[in-house]
Amino acid sequence: MDKERRKAARAECPSGRELNPAQLAALADLERFGWELKFIRRPLFQESVPVVFDPDRKHFAVLTAQGTLDEHPGFDIRK
Repeated sequence: MDKERRKAARAECPSGRELNPAQLAALADLERFGWELKFIRRPLFQESVPVVFDPDRKHFAVLTAQGTLDEHPGFDIRK
């Protein structure tokens, strides 16, 4: 008997706890149009970077600290 010992890794859902009030307000507006907070990048010694995807999952953008949407953040996302 060979028992599978590996367990499926649970995907962490990003939470809004790391977002400031301006980012939370912008995210609430974006979610009404189908955008979704997919993950939060946490570069060392820098501020967290919340990444949102459009409803079709074809485009991504970053929520800036001011609550604006940056559609050209300067990095790519792997498919």
